[in-house]
Amino acid sequence: MPLLEYLANGLIFSSIIVLGSIGLSLVYSIADFANFAHGDTMTIGAYTALLTFGAIGSLGGAVLGLPFGFFVALLAGIAVAALVAVVTERVVYKPMDVGSIGMLITSIGIAFIYRAILQLRFGADFTRYDVQTLRPIEWLIPYGIRITEHDVAIVLSAAILVTGLHLLLQYTDLGRKMRAMADNPELARVSGIRTDRVKLWTWVIGAGLAGAGGVFLGLYNQLSPRMGFSLLLLIFAAVILGGIGSVYGAMLGGFLIGMINQLMPILTDYGIPIGIEYANAVAFVIMVAVLLVRPNGIMGEAT
Repeated sequence: MPLLEYLANGLIFSSIIVLGSIGLSLVYSIADFANFAHGDTMTIGAYTALLTFGAIGSLGGAVLGLPFGFFVALLAGIAVAALVAVVTERVVYKPMDVGSIGMLITSIGIAFIYRAILQLRFGADFTRYDVQTLRPIEWLIPYGIRITEHDVAIVLSAAILVTGLHLLLQYTDLGRKMRAMADNPELARVSGIRTDRVKLWTWVIGAGLAGAGGVFLGLYNQLSPRMGFSLLLLIFAAVILGGIGSVYGAMLGGFLIGMINQLMPILTDYGIPIGIEYANAVAFVIMVAVLLVRPNGIMGEAT
C-alpha cells in the first residue's frame, strides 16, 4: 500500500480518536473523574445513527441522498449521546457523594449497563449502516489513495466540530467559564460562576463529540456493542499523551495515536515484523516513552 494511502487512513482514524479524546478530556478537567463509560457513549451515537439511516431508507433514502442522510444521522447520534450522558449525570453521578475513584468505578458499571442495553436491542453480532457502498474517488486513485466520499465526510465533519469547539472555548462566555473551572473550580465558584450549569454543558459537549466519533467509527468500520469499549484504551492513551485535562493536548494526542495506529503496516513493508495487530501496543510504548521525558504529557502543565 502506498505511503499516501497510509497517511490518508491515519487522518481518517485520527479524526475519530480526536473527537473521543476531546470529550473525555473535557469531562475529566471539569467533572474531575475519568469516565470509563465514554467509549460506550460513542457506541450509543453509532447505533442511533444506525436507526436513523434505517428510518431514512424507509422514507426513500435514495431520493434524499447521502449528504442529507449522513448529516441527519450525525445530528441524531450527537443529540442522543448527549441526552443519555446528561440523564446519567443527573440520575447517577451527581447524587453520589464519593471521590474520583468511586466515580471511576461507577462509570465502569454504567458502561456495562449501556452495553447490555444495546446488546439486548441489537444483538452481539457485527452490523453495518444501511448506506450505499461507494467506490474510491476516481481522481485520487492515480496517487495511490483509495478513499471514498464517506471518508472525506468524516474528516471534514470532524474538522468542523473541532473548529467549533475551539471557537466556543476561546471566544464565548461559556468557553471562558469552562476554562476557569478547569483551572480552579473553587475560585470559579466563589467568583459567581454557576458551576452546575457549566458542568451540564460540559457533559452535553463532551458526550456529543463522543457520539459524533461513534457515528464516524460506524461509517469507517462495522458496528458492534463493544466497538466504543474496544477504542477506549486508545482514547485514554491519547488523553494521557497530550496531557491530562488539556483539551488541545487531547487533540494532539488523538492525532498522534491515530496516525501511529494506521502507519504501523509501513514497518512490515520494510521488513520489520510488526504488523497492524501490534499497533495498540506500539502506541502505548510511545506514550510511556514520552511520559518518561514529560511526565505531564506533551501539553500538560508542570505541577
